[in-house]
Amino acid sequence: MDYRAMLVELVARAERHVAQGEEHLERQRRVVAERQRQGLDDNEAKDLVIRLEQSQAAHLARRDQLRKELGLSTG
Repeated sequence: MDYRAMLVELVARAERHVAQGEEHLERQRRVVAERQRQGLDDNEAKDLVIRLEQSQAAHLARRDQLRKELGLSTG
């Protein structure tokens, strides 16, 4: 596999990670909202949102780096 083909595969994988990260964030934000609605402790759920946001930022940065290397626009 040549370098460009490898980059294309890595970008595709990074795009999947970004999409999955968005799904996880949306689901966890719903958990926080539901716990708040029920008057339950939501601290752990909020902490998980923060960790997921940090992970998502890393996925986005990696994807953008790979897209740049491939000569594609980011975003």
